[in-house]
Amino acid sequence: MAKLYFYYSAMNAGKSTILLQSAYNYKEKGMETLLFTPAIDSRFEKGKIHSRIGLSAEAVPFTDEMNLLEYTESYRTKHTSLACVLIDEAQFLTKKQVAQLTDIVDKLNLPVLAYGLRSDFRGEPFEGSLYLLIWADHLSEIKTICHCGRKAIMSARIDAEGRPVKSGEQVMIGGNESYIALCRKHFKGMA
Repeated sequence: MAKLYFYYSAMNAGKSTILLQSAYNYKEKGMETLLFTPAIDSRFEKGKIHSRIGLSAEAVPFTDEMNLLEYTESYRTKHTSLACVLIDEAQFLTKKQVAQLTDIVDKLNLPVLAYGLRSDFRGEPFEGSLYLLIWADHLSEIKTICHCGRKAIMSARIDAEGRPVKSGEQVMIGGNESYIALCRKHFKGMA
């Protein structure tokens, strides 16, 4: 029975690495996967999922307007060995797209593995993450650590000098130069 899985964490926990390993495991067994990544992620090559440890794979870039159910249905007619759908940076999904993921599971009987941040740099939920936390069949936290050694559950935005940024647009694409993972205590201490 297919399920919707949401794997969440703070920044730099290895979400993309785990996604790529999952895709590899399916392919090693002769099963095809369909990978999605947000079109707004401009850090690397468009249409590719990259991990910080150097792994990468081709993926379909999605926008807010893309219907993931329709795309998956169409893809499956040409790729009959499709066994799983994987979503990178799932926090950028819309509520409607998360509902489409539930339809991929419930109507097409395909498992969906979504990987993303639980909250933004202000400690507020992303739309995609909020609805994945509510509608996913299975939730799993991917753990990372704060500089103090505690479990990091927050992602803090920093400027070029490493100082906390507390205001701005919710979405700003960046990596280690723009975000750090912190425990709640240190996240609150940055206020």
